[in-house]
Amino acid sequence: MNALGSIDRPFTHDPKKQAPMTSSPSEPQGSATRAVTTIGANASRQNRTREMQLIPEALARAHMDERLREADAERQAVRLVAARRMQRRAERVSMRARRALAMAVMH
Repeated sequence: MNALGSIDRPFTHDPKKQAPMTSSPSEPQGSATRAVTTIGANASRQNRTREMQLIPEALARAHMDERLREADAERQAVRLVAARRMQRRAERVSMRARRALAMAVMH
């Protein structure tokens, strides 16, 4: 065998410099596996590489969206707590005013 690399440690990672894959003689003609062509492989490999490079950006964008949603939910919760506090305060002031008015009418 005159191939220098192995499957685990190929001699080169460049697909153009690798030996073409051939079917074994034990494999029947017209079987399910096709002869390998590298015409579309480079385009798909470039596309896959581009997608791989964009993964951190997509993750960062998703992380940022999640943080914005959390911040909005936190702001809404703080506003709700403040509104309930003001409502209780207004109710206490209203009760105090009614009591004062009732005391003024009674005397």
